Amino acid sequence: MGKTDCKEIRILIVEDSEDDALLIVREIQHGGYTVLMARVDSELTMKTALGEKTWDLVIADHNLPGFDSKRALEIVRQFNPNMPFILVSGSIGEEVAVDAMKSGAHDYVMKCNLARLLPAVERELREAENRRAHQKAEALIRHMAFHDSLTGLINRVRFEQGLNEAVMEANEEGNIHALLYLDLDQFKVINDTCGHLAGDELLRRLAQQLQRKIRDSDALARLGGDEFGILLRHCPLQRAEQIAQTLLQSIQSYQFIWENRHFKVGASIGVVPIEGNGNAQTLLSLADMACYAAKDQGRNRVHVYTEGDKLITQRFGEMHWLQRLRAAVENDSLVLFQQQILPLQVGNPHYELLLRMEDEEHHLITPDYFIPAAERYNFMAEVDRWVIRHTCEQIQHQQLLTGNQATIAAYFINLSANSLSDASLINYIQRQLNSHGIPPQCIGFEITETAAIADLENALELIQALRKMGCKVALDDFGTGMTSFSYLKSLTVDYIKIDGSFVQAMLENEIDKAIVESVNTICHIAGMQTVAEFVESEAILQNLTVMGVDYAQGWAIHYPSLFTKQGKHLLPHCL
Repeated sequence: MGKTDCKEIRILIVEDSEDDALLIVREIQHGGYTVLMARVDSELTMKTALGEKTWDLVIADHNLPGFDSKRALEIVRQFNPNMPFILVSGSIGEEVAVDAMKSGAHDYVMKCNLARLLPAVERELREAENRRAHQKAEALIRHMAFHDSLTGLINRVRFEQGLNEAVMEANEEGNIHALLYLDLDQFKVINDTCGHLAGDELLRRLAQQLQRKIRDSDALARLGGDEFGILLRHCPLQRAEQIAQTLLQSIQSYQFIWENRHFKVGASIGVVPIEGNGNAQTLLSLADMACYAAKDQGRNRVHVYTEGDKLITQRFGEMHWLQRLRAAVENDSLVLFQQQILPLQVGNPHYELLLRMEDEEHHLITPDYFIPAAERYNFMAEVDRWVIRHTCEQIQHQQLLTGNQATIAAYFINLSANSLSDASLINYIQRQLNSHGIPPQCIGFEITETAAIADLENALELIQALRKMGCKVALDDFGTGMTSFSYLKSLTVDYIKIDGSFVQAMLENEIDKAIVESVNTICHIAGMQTVAEFVESEAILQNLTVMGVDYAQGWAIHYPSLFTKQGKHLLPHCL
C-alpha cells in the first residue's frame, strides 16, 4: 500500500541481523508508515512466513547463513511472481547486483546508503499496484471475451473451444459426450409484452436454474438471444436425452413473475452425440437443426439427432439453398424473366415477372428449389426488395433506350407472405419509384389468395396503400381457398387471377369451366378484371375470349423471356 492509503505496510525481511532489520524498519517509518514486519533467516522460516501471511514486499540481505538473495528470490517467485523484491546489502558487487536485477529483483540498496530505501520501497509499491491493476484489467478482458455479460455464463466462443476439445477426446480416447441445444419458447411474448428488462431478467433466472441442474463437469453457455448450449461430458446419448427431458420439465414448471404478472415458458431441445466426428460448428449446426425439428413437431419437446435423420437432412438442404440465395442476392445473380399477360377484350398487355437463380455454370434454377428455404428462414422480404429494385432499374433502362418516359405496360411483381407485414415496404417502393423516375402505374403487385387470407389485416392495409400510391394489385391463384368468394368484398384489388388448375382442365371438366365462368362473372360485378392463368392451348384461349375473361397468360400466348440484364450469359437452351 502507498502513502495515499492507510499507510500500513507488511514487510517480510530476510536478514540474519536483527539490528539491520530494525534499521530498515526505522528508515521506512520515516515515511509515516506503520510497519508490520517479520524477520526470517532461513529457507524454511521464509517459506513458512510466505505461506501463512500476505506481504506487500520482501527486503532481503544478499549473504545469509545457508542461502543467499538469489535463492530467496526463487522462493518468493514460487509464492507470488509479482511480489516486489528489494535487495539490501552491505557488501554486494555491481556484477552481483546486475545479475539479481536480471533474475527479477526490482532494486538494490546499499546498507551504507539507506536513505535510498524509502523512495525505492514507495516506487516499487506503486509499480506493484499498477501491475495488479493491469492484471485485473486483463483478467476482466479475458472474462468478457469468453463470458456472456448478461448471464455470466460462458459465451459461444468459449463453448466452441470446449466442443472442439470434446471432439478431440472422443476421437483419441473414445470418450462419449453429448451436446444439447436449447431454445426458449414464448420468450418473445414476454420480451414484447413487458420489455427487454423483463426478458433479460428471465434469461438470468433460467440460466441459474439450468446451471443447478447439470454437473460441475458439464458446460452451460448462452449462445445468443434465448438460445443455450450444454456440453454433457462423458454422457451416453440415452442419458443425455433423459437430462434434456429433465431440463425441459424444469423450464415448463418454472413460473416467471414480473410486475405482478405471471408467465409460463417452454423450450425446444436438440440433442446430438459427440463421437469424434466433425467440429464445433458442425455439431452446433446439427444441434440447432435438431432443436428446430423439435419446434416443427409442436414445441416443448426434445429431438435426438441420429444418422440419416430425415428432418435434419431436409433442414440441411434448406440451409444450403438459403446460403446460395443470400449469395445470389448479394452478387446480383438472380434473374428476372417476363411473361406477357394478353388482353382478350380491350386494354394493354401487361407482364408478370418471374424469378430465377443463375448458377456458376449459367444454368437456370427455378424458384421451387430456393423459395421454401427463404420462406422458412424469413428471407423472402429481402428477395422481394431485390426484385422491386431491379424491376425499377430495368424499366428506367428501357425508357432511356426508347426515349419514352412512360410505358403503357405494367410489370407485376410477386410479393411474398413475409412482405405483407413489412411496415417499411411502402416507403421502400415509393423511394425506388422516385429515384428511378418510374410512374407508379408501371408497377403492379401480385399477392396470393392464400397469403392474403392468412394475414388478412396486413394484406388489406398493404393493398390499400399500394393502390393509393397508384400501383395495380392482383390477387393470384384465386379459387384455391375454400372460402374464396366470401373475401372478395374485403379484398378490393384491380385484377383477380383465376387459378390455373381450373383453366387447364376447363375443356374436359364442366365443373372447372363453371368455376372459371362464375369467378369471371362475380369479379366483373365487383368491378375487378380477370386474368386466366396456365393457358396452354389455342382452344382454351378462344373459350376464355368468348366467356368474357379480360386477360390470359400462359405458354400458348408467350413463353417467358429474359427481362433484366442479369442472365445475359445464360446458356441458349436456358432461355
